[in-house]
Amino acid sequence: MQSQNPVVYAGVDVAKATLQLHLQGQQSEFSNTPKGLLQLLAQLQTVPSVQVVCEATGGYERALVKVLHQAQIPVSVTNPARVRAAAQAQGQRAKTDRIDAQVLTDYGQRYQPEPTPPTSATQDQLVALTQWLKQLIHGRALAKTQTEHHQDPFVLRQHAKLMTHLQSQIEAVEKQIEALIAQDAALQQRVNCLDEIQGVGPRTAWMVLAHMPELGRLNRHEVAALGGLAPWTRESGTMKGRCCIGGGRPEVRLALYMAALSAARCNPVLSTLYKRLRAKGKLPKVALTAVMRRLLTYMNHCIKALPSETAGARPQELKAA
Repeated sequence: MQSQNPVVYAGVDVAKATLQLHLQGQQSEFSNTPKGLLQLLAQLQTVPSVQVVCEATGGYERALVKVLHQAQIPVSVTNPARVRAAAQAQGQRAKTDRIDAQVLTDYGQRYQPEPTPPTSATQDQLVALTQWLKQLIHGRALAKTQTEHHQDPFVLRQHAKLMTHLQSQIEAVEKQIEALIAQDAALQQRVNCLDEIQGVGPRTAWMVLAHMPELGRLNRHEVAALGGLAPWTRESGTMKGRCCIGGGRPEVRLALYMAALSAARCNPVLSTLYKRLRAKGKLPKVALTAVMRRLLTYMNHCIKALPSETAGARPQELKAA
């Protein structure tokens, strides 16, 4: 039997302009440009069984991850908070690009993170469109709150033009999203499935599926944690704290918050849940968070129950737990 080569972890600290590589004890710096990515790739390909470990940086790592996936080099995009906590646990307080690259290599060797799977072009485009839609909606809401403060006739006319422009942009992006989803039968089926749930509209479905593509492949505890809706407790000795939520995917929480406001009124099961929790003395936001968590777990259940070969399947009615 042939023995497989052990995995060699390579840490890459990603910045806006540079890529710091730590590979087999050696440090190298490349520019975060197409030319620099090719140079980094060439160095990685000299080492068999290499796996890259980098952090999620809000977008600067996307080009690197795409190039590595195309070259079939496994890459793990990790949570920066976990990597930093691991470094501090070893007494590493200093923070530079070179140190961070070495810390990422050590993190890979210690914890052996799973490679991040590649995403489809449709999924990447859906994420980009929903992010732009969210920015437009936020800009429209901000401009709307400033309406009453404008008195000058010229400013009022310009403000009206701005509101009209933002509305037309929102409608254009929504049409583009609908056209994109229509090209993918499986994605269209998932959107239709979520849209059937009372309180969930197309925008919520788009946002959740864009930022949580794992929906339908997780259990109820995992999906709640990934959405940042799983309660966690901080207690020590005589100090008894309250359960809190945090972490996870903030974009999903934002979309679910608006959906939960509607579901707490119009969905018979979730409305009953909200009223029962309020009757027990729970704060409104606590009860609403419970509605968000129940809604997300049910969305996960509906997607999981979809037959892969059937389009447009209707989910069963939401039942009270």
